[in-house]
Order: sequence, then C-alpha cells, then structure tokens
Amino acid sequence: MITFPNAKINLGLNIVERRQDGYHNIETVFYPIPLTDVLEIVPAAGETSLSCYGNAVDCPPDKNLVMKAYRLLQERYHLPAVAMHLYKHIPDGAGLGGGSSDAAHALVMLNTMFELGISDAELASMAVSLGADCAFFIHNRPLLATGIGDVFTPVDVDLKGKSLLLVKPSVGVDTRTAYSRVTPHAPEIALADIITRPVSSWDGLLANDFEPSVFAALPQLWLIKAAILDAGAQYAAMSGSGSTVFGIFDSDKLAEQAADTFADCAAFVLQL
Repeated sequence: MITFPNAKINLGLNIVERRQDGYHNIETVFYPIPLTDVLEIVPAAGETSLSCYGNAVDCPPDKNLVMKAYRLLQERYHLPAVAMHLYKHIPDGAGLGGGSSDAAHALVMLNTMFELGISDAELASMAVSLGADCAFFIHNRPLLATGIGDVFTPVDVDLKGKSLLLVKPSVGVDTRTAYSRVTPHAPEIALADIITRPVSSWDGLLANDFEPSVFAALPQLWLIKAAILDAGAQYAAMSGSGSTVFGIFDSDKLAEQAADTFADCAAFVLQL
C-alpha cells in the first residue's frame, strides 16, 4: 500500500500565550500543499522495519515518527509486522510539517490495511501524542487551528488557481529555540477575519510571530522574503518556525521566474 504524505504552509501564526504545561497556545491556518513524500507499507515476516530514502533524515529509523506511529497502534491493536519504506522529498526543519504528515499518513494507512475501524476523530486524538501538528494531517484540509495546534475550526479560504513558490535555504531553525525568543501576545485583529480578505490585502495584516526573532538571527530569510515580494508575489511569509519562506503568485510565469533567482536554495513551484 502506497500513499503520498503532503506538506503544509501556515497562513498567519500568532503565538497567543504560554501554557502552564510549557506549550504555547497558537492561532494559525494550516493549508495543505501538493509537495509530497512517498510512504509504502507492506506486510512482513519477522520484525517491523523502516527504510528511508531520498533526502537525508536526521534521526535513526527507530526514532522516526513513522515508526512511532506504528508502535502507537501496535501497542493498542497488536498489529503484525510490516516493512515501511519512506522516500523523503519534503525538506526537514523547514516549517512544512513533513515528518508530522508522514506519521499521520502512516496512522491512516495502518488503520485501513488492518481494518481497525478507528474514526478520524480518534486518529487525530492519537496523532497529537506524536506531534502538535500531526492531527491536522488526519483531516488534511484548510483549517483554523488553536490550542497547541490541535483544536480545529473550518475556515473559508481557497487558493485554487494560485501558484506557490517555496524557498528553503540550507540553514534550519530549531523550533524550541524559536519559541523561546517570542513574547506571546493576543493579536489585534482575529486571524479568522483577516483570512477571509483577498490575498492581495494580507501583506501587513497576516503575520507570523516567529519572523522578527528568526529574521534577526538569520537575515538571509528576510532577504528571501523581500526578494519574493519584489518578484511580484501577492503575499509572502515564513511557514511555521521556518526556515522555508513562501510566496503566493497569480502568475505561474512570475513564480517560475522568481524560483530561478534562488539557485543556492531548494525552490519549488506548486500549482494550488
């Protein structure tokens, strides 16, 4: 059985308050995008295994979220052994949710393969234990997320017909460090109100609270964002805690021309 775990971008990201458990309450819109990994799971004789290909993964298979997803279900449902093969195309440490998506898609696949009958709501609840944004990929449609990123509300935003440019430089951003440099605050304008406006009006309103401190530490990310806007993007922002910066274009040609200027970065042009 094969599936294609997709990435996401964050449309706005407000760090609202620090919680007593050490996590942060946030407000963001998760938007799925068609940049994918490839995950195959097949029955196996012997022990369960995970083989990784493509982009280097900075953790041993035993610590990978896909293996953790298998173990989560195996402990509850006594699953038989499987062989899992993961081809990584989504950059790691990029704010695109690749690892979380891999884990969520593994849960969905195993649920289907072994006819476990687990509802999406139950799967999402399980997925939170693997990572705060894993639950989003169970639903995998545009959603306003609050809490630690696991409380979802439908949102009316549709970027169909737009071109998306992703630019991922070689530098990465540690999420824990990024959170430590942000001062939580309630937004002046509710994200749900901003997101219903035309994309062309988002600049200056739709903010990512990680940007000021991350850009101060890694000024090349600010330069990338500025260059994307100069190239004709209607809106540009960092996704999550970085280090990917994305731009939303009305024109495929403009997006592709902009991508050509980032020869020293990983750049992807996607049709939404």
